[in-house]
Amino acid sequence: MGARRPGRRRRGTGVTAPGPARDDRPADSGRRHGDGPADERRPGDSDRRRSGRRDGGRPADGRTARRGPRPAVDRPRHAAYEAVAAVHRDDAFANLVLPAILREEGLVGRDAAFATELTYGTLRHLGTLDAILTAAAGREVERIDPPVRDALRLGAYQLLHTRVPAHAAVSSTVDLVRAVGPGATGFANAVLREVAGRDADAWVERLAPSMESDPIGHLALAYSHPQWVVRAFAEALGGDLGETTRLLIEDNERPPVHLCARPGLADPVELADEVGGAPGAFSPYAVYLSGGAPGDLPAVVEGRAHVQDEGSQLVANALAVAPLDGPDGRWLDLCAGPGGKSGLLGALAAQRDARLTAVEVAEHRARLVAQATRGLPVTVLNTDGRTVGRDPKLPEEHFDRVLVDAPCTGLGSLRRRPESRWRRQPSDLPALTRLQRELLGAALRAVRPGGVVAYVTCSPHTVETHVTVTEAARRSGVPVDFVDARPLLPAGMPGLGDGPTVQLWPHRHGTDAMFLAVLRRG
Repeated sequence: MGARRPGRRRRGTGVTAPGPARDDRPADSGRRHGDGPADERRPGDSDRRRSGRRDGGRPADGRTARRGPRPAVDRPRHAAYEAVAAVHRDDAFANLVLPAILREEGLVGRDAAFATELTYGTLRHLGTLDAILTAAAGREVERIDPPVRDALRLGAYQLLHTRVPAHAAVSSTVDLVRAVGPGATGFANAVLREVAGRDADAWVERLAPSMESDPIGHLALAYSHPQWVVRAFAEALGGDLGETTRLLIEDNERPPVHLCARPGLADPVELADEVGGAPGAFSPYAVYLSGGAPGDLPAVVEGRAHVQDEGSQLVANALAVAPLDGPDGRWLDLCAGPGGKSGLLGALAAQRDARLTAVEVAEHRARLVAQATRGLPVTVLNTDGRTVGRDPKLPEEHFDRVLVDAPCTGLGSLRRRPESRWRRQPSDLPALTRLQRELLGAALRAVRPGGVVAYVTCSPHTVETHVTVTEAARRSGVPVDFVDARPLLPAGMPGLGDGPTVQLWPHRHGTDAMFLAVLRRG
């Protein structure tokens, strides 16, 4: 079938491998506040909520989302089931809904870590788990009652990707099914015992097309990504399937929590000592955490730091350090919500007697930006960034530095938001790329001649990166030059390509897959 896939998966044959287990859980290694930063952009936030839900699955009228009955299983598994069910039933986001469930269940430490691992691991491996469950059940997973289906997904994940003993995974999942789908306990027991008959690699060998005949199909099933996403990654990586494989593997690993030590308010080395972390590899403001609840840290509560992926720090800082002639006091963040990059830029602006205008079209996200930038020289505008030149608060040729952190598919942050890989479709791209071009065009109108614009997306898809920025510059009607972005990142940073744009990668840099283009208006 082609090369065996590397990994840690040896369930079903009696061979164990490292990984979180119900009876062997790492102390405090999970993230009680989700598996990713709460202050970063949710991909396509403005066009989501197809089911009328908002903010992690809460109905639009403010009522609590429907929850299933409490099963006769331990609380960590119950919490994971509720989170996975909310993602699929309510179109919720795991990083928003799971923290509330953990608090409701009173889970901390090892129990919270186990529930978090089950939730995020199941969502990351969903595509492969569903293919295996289809084969084991003899029917498409879409034909299985949704509560039973989600319980089976959790059980299959435990069997194939953790050290949970097979008998414990099967019995606990059957107990869960007994509560959420009482008539399906025999069916669930039979399906899970079939799943347990092979380890993950053996299932992939049976179900995936060969690497030789269909490399994209093979990688998609082996590493649980939609085929169109695998194809987009491979194209962005120049067709290198080996490197594409490494990226897919990294996408399925738990990412570390990154803090941003706000310049002028916190020293990263001192902050690392304070929180028991380590200074980041590249960003001068980054601190790595092994886990825990970053939102509870005094430095975060007091506004000296915030949770932010190191890649987001790097692209925001690149705008701030880009060479500039003339005045440098008026900065603009054209798509600011929920405020992570505005927080860093605002802290940098405070050190340089500059002021940041932060624009956010969604009212609730504008409030998050105001909260994230409290005490900094930041003015928050709740308006559409495309109104540059029509809104008197957003005049043309007025700003010295402009950031366009454009709404995108979010394919660069799938390790932090695993459910996004199953929600996004190629049909989302036309509307998003049109919006991206319009926002970048507005930024080029807003910046003064000689000023700089940084165009940023959390996606490596070439249509959202190179195509969008080239087309927007061509259509802008103003003279534009590309600035080589590589010198704006830390010296010695590897894998930055040939320029002038930069694409960061999880497998190369340990960051989200952030794209950066810097343009200077002539």
